[in-house]
Amino acid sequence: MASIRKRGSKRQARACRAGYPAETKSFNIRIDAERRARSIETEMDRGSFISRSEAKANTLEEIINRYITDVCPTQRSGADAIVRLRATCRKTLAKLSMAALTPRAVAAYRDERLKEVKPATVIRELAFLSAIINHARREWDINITDPVELIRKPPRPQGRDRILAPEEEVRLLPALAPTGRINVWLLPATILSSETGMRRGELVELRWSNVNLEAQTAYLPMTKNGMARTVPLSTKAVGILAALPRSIDGRVIPVKGIPCMRRSGKRANVKGSPTSTGITYGHTAITRLAQKLPNIIELAAVSGHRSLAMLKRYDHRQQPLARKLG
Repeated sequence: MASIRKRGSKRQARACRAGYPAETKSFNIRIDAERRARSIETEMDRGSFISRSEAKANTLEEIINRYITDVCPTQRSGADAIVRLRATCRKTLAKLSMAALTPRAVAAYRDERLKEVKPATVIRELAFLSAIINHARREWDINITDPVELIRKPPRPQGRDRILAPEEEVRLLPALAPTGRINVWLLPATILSSETGMRRGELVELRWSNVNLEAQTAYLPMTKNGMARTVPLSTKAVGILAALPRSIDGRVIPVKGIPCMRRSGKRANVKGSPTSTGITYGHTAITRLAQKLPNIIELAAVSGHRSLAMLKRYDHRQQPLARKLG
């Protein structure tokens, strides 16, 4: 049975039914408190009541911090995700309660971020935010509608397809030499990536126990798509690996993580190849491998791609195809 109690200058409505925790809310006027209590009890009787008390009691920042503590350590890219989420916690949006996380608030965050970063970054951030909200809904009893699903997303940019030109590579590689603030492991990692097509995260996780220089292979037990694969090593890649010192922890590229490699790479780009804006070095590596491995199955085995549509982006052989047509 609903009850109305005086709490200072306000009236507190308290509704309770068997099988439900008590719901309380304060109002300035008694009639508003009575209406709210009757409404809640009617929903409880129908079995349609959904409590929003947890959503009101927790801010987005608190939910993100809980996600960092409970979920990120179980993810392969958890360290990188924590850096991004810490930055999100400094935004105005993170100070709102989960109940106040409306489509309008998220749209305002989207527009603010579009002034600071590129649309592709905003799309990834919104997708991550949606994943956190839905995890909180399923696991932590945060009963809200996902506002990210209700807002317009920035147009998805076309995938970058410019590759590193030979003259740019001549300028870039010397800039990767371990001087000043450039990481000592950046140059060998870049050459290994260009020779094997391995992604930055795969290189950072590669261990000497999974490298066989005699067989010219590197085994990756876990990759971006969740599948293990064995990467063939070129003669140049074997030479680079053979010249590397062995780290105590057993990793081939013993750096703290992907952000470290990314920061060093940006510094080298500015110093050695200012014209390389828009280039992804992974795209350059796979494009070169596509020229050596025209068989799409062989190329997929090396690159780890499971989608033919993605692999087609790396095939720039328009002239050879035109010659086949006659």
